[in-house]
Amino acid sequence: MVETLAAVAETHTGVVVFVGDRAYKLKKPVDLGFVDFRTAESRRTACHRELELNRRFAPDVYLGVAEVHDPDGRPCDWLVVMRRMPADRRLSTLVRSGENVDRPLRALARMLAAHHAAARRSPAIDREGTAAALRQRWRDNLAGLEPYRGTLADPATLDEIADRALRYVDGRVDLLADRVAAGRIRDGHGDLLADDVFSLPDGPRALDCLEFDDTLRAVDGVDDAACLAMDLERLGAPAEAARFLTWFAEFAGGPRVPTLEHHYVAYRAVMRAKVACLRWQQGVPDSAATAAQLLGLGVTHLRAAEPRLILVGGLPGVGKSTLAGGLADTLGAVLVRSDRVRKELAGISPQVERRSSWRAGLYAPDHTAAVYDALLRRALELLRHGESVVLDAGWADASARDAALVIASRAGATPVELRCVAPAALAAERMAGRTGDPSDATPEIAARMAAEFASWPTASEIDTTVAPAEAVAAALHRVEQVGTNVPS
Repeated sequence: MVETLAAVAETHTGVVVFVGDRAYKLKKPVDLGFVDFRTAESRRTACHRELELNRRFAPDVYLGVAEVHDPDGRPCDWLVVMRRMPADRRLSTLVRSGENVDRPLRALARMLAAHHAAARRSPAIDREGTAAALRQRWRDNLAGLEPYRGTLADPATLDEIADRALRYVDGRVDLLADRVAAGRIRDGHGDLLADDVFSLPDGPRALDCLEFDDTLRAVDGVDDAACLAMDLERLGAPAEAARFLTWFAEFAGGPRVPTLEHHYVAYRAVMRAKVACLRWQQGVPDSAATAAQLLGLGVTHLRAAEPRLILVGGLPGVGKSTLAGGLADTLGAVLVRSDRVRKELAGISPQVERRSSWRAGLYAPDHTAAVYDALLRRALELLRHGESVVLDAGWADASARDAALVIASRAGATPVELRCVAPAALAAERMAGRTGDPSDATPEIAARMAAEFASWPTASEIDTTVAPAEAVAAALHRVEQVGTNVPS
């Protein structure tokens, strides 16, 4: 039921007056850097633009634009006239009250995906999806937070955000270019927040799209969806946020890239932190806590967004392939095994047994070098496309490890080095019991390899004599530790 009482609401750019079944939105005559409404003409243009753009999502809500006249009867300002939405059906209200919002969120995900599938696309819009454009957006947001460094924004947090955000973008040029080529960048909503979504019996209404800058509305569909996911997390509903992103991916189709989702959630959190700082400056005191919360959310998601290059090494039979597989499954990472690559390069099926002596046949130095080169080339390609990678190999040679660290640096990825350890007798027993495995290593090869295994002080040792799940848990703990370290 629509309220009949009058009310007023305020944002950093406007004031909304609610009277009866209508809402009247007035633009503030402000210059915030990213938006300038100081002239009456700019406000008139913005009102008409808001009407046009928001009718794409809620045509029955946006009714028209009305003139405001001065005492002489001349138009001096303009109002967007809207149908008043029921406050108790506001998505943020429903979330705070603990109501199950799965149904409206799923419907909203479908509506947003359908909009992006049919939305306008152009070369100018495509340019906004490139790494260069995303990098500039980050720089603009970070510059907007600089005046609050040391007051509302912790300096160390800002530095970590800048480092992680820009390294991710620079390392994902190929991924972002692929998204552009696939037509993923469209004229979207641009500012989908829980306060502006209403759950009605005949479906959700999404209001208040970003109208003042066309370039900021030219976004990847995942970026658009990430805005609401961020806001749901801010409201204390991370599970709902995750489900919303899953539903959007389902309806949008195409490959899902979790690191990109995390990155865009972080971007939206930092952008809204800047808005919260502006609101604090405008005299809204609780915006300080909101800014801190959002910056923390940004850091959390940037850490999760960073692809990992995980080296799982050790002698034959110590259980590194079991650990590597468990890690890849848990993290959603791509697993690349040297044993499979070794046979692929030789034109041999992984299931065909081909035993040879140490440093001969498939273990000849030239072939081994080619195997590690192929591993790292595949890893670099995957990392550049936002995937985390687990490389299962011996890693006995320090130069191969050094090359892997260079690859991680080039791709803006976090390297994690793990060395599996187990007694030689247990390793020999495991090798003897293998069936249908691509590895042809023998205890003799293991012994020769142990004698030549270069010191690996940067690796964390993982005891693989325990149950596989316990070993994977220990490895995951190390991965998380490395991932949360602030880059130097």
